[in-house]
Amino acid sequence: MRQVYIPEIRSPLGVEKGPGVIQSLSGTTMGTGWTCKFMADTESRVDGGLRAGLERQFQLVIAQMSNWEPESDVSRFNRAPGGTWHQLAPEFFQVLSCAMRVAEESGGTYDPTVGPAVDLWGFGPAGGPGPELPAKSAIARVRRRVGWRRLRFDADRRRVYQPGGVALDLSSIAKGFAVDLAAGHLDSCGVRSYLMEIGGELKGRGVKPDGQPWWVELEGGDPPAVVALHELAVATSGEYRRNFLHAGRIYGHTIDPRTCRPIANPAWLAVSVLHGSCMAADAYATAAMVLGRGAARLGIAARLLPVDGNEAVETQALRAMLR
Repeated sequence: MRQVYIPEIRSPLGVEKGPGVIQSLSGTTMGTGWTCKFMADTESRVDGGLRAGLERQFQLVIAQMSNWEPESDVSRFNRAPGGTWHQLAPEFFQVLSCAMRVAEESGGTYDPTVGPAVDLWGFGPAGGPGPELPAKSAIARVRRRVGWRRLRFDADRRRVYQPGGVALDLSSIAKGFAVDLAAGHLDSCGVRSYLMEIGGELKGRGVKPDGQPWWVELEGGDPPAVVALHELAVATSGEYRRNFLHAGRIYGHTIDPRTCRPIANPAWLAVSVLHGSCMAADAYATAAMVLGRGAARLGIAARLLPVDGNEAVETQALRAMLR
């Protein structure tokens, strides 16, 4: 037995059951893999142009938002001296706008300025924390640099102020945004039915040749759950993805911005969030991972899998959103 979620269809499917073939493209980006499955009239639909267009979207995100690229927009902002304003590219502005909104809605449990704490605990470009865990004094110094309210975000002029020492980390939202960008490119190319995925974050549209939607299994849970993705995205955050072992304890990559420490004894193995925007789902999944059961107050459609049991917990919003 498994749970099946079918979202309320608010727009036409855009493609009818009929002749066609499912084609696939794949590759690597942002330190992970990507896959695009789409319905085409003939096998000739797969060409270098479509792949090149998708890869341009990925490179745009890397060039603007990757902490692993020294000359990316975000890296240059993080190195900038205090007291400086920085004009944002349209895509960077869109992502930071969403990040700031989720930070406010989540009471700071999601925070795009958590970069110094991410680096301190070894989950940034520099790698692991070394033979010893960060000292309390180092954590205290980092806490003085973290806080989304330290940013002066000028939405009207599409710019952000560096007060000094603030380091943005958009890795918890940029991958979802890349999925949205890629989906938009597919739309512009006339691809009416597809499933776009980067590192486990997915967005779907339309139906397959047999009339079935793009079914995706949500990670974990007993019984398993599947959702039909049409004009819908899903993002998952989980401690099993990135962690390290120290003195017999596993430290996961999800940092609580309020303490600048990995979430203590995480109550949730994984959180999956459904949303129309993969960018938003990505950010909300991180906030929900920190909040646990408190994620319900965000009004998001989420499925939380506890570590100490098999029972999956769905928020009221999920039950209301999906039929």
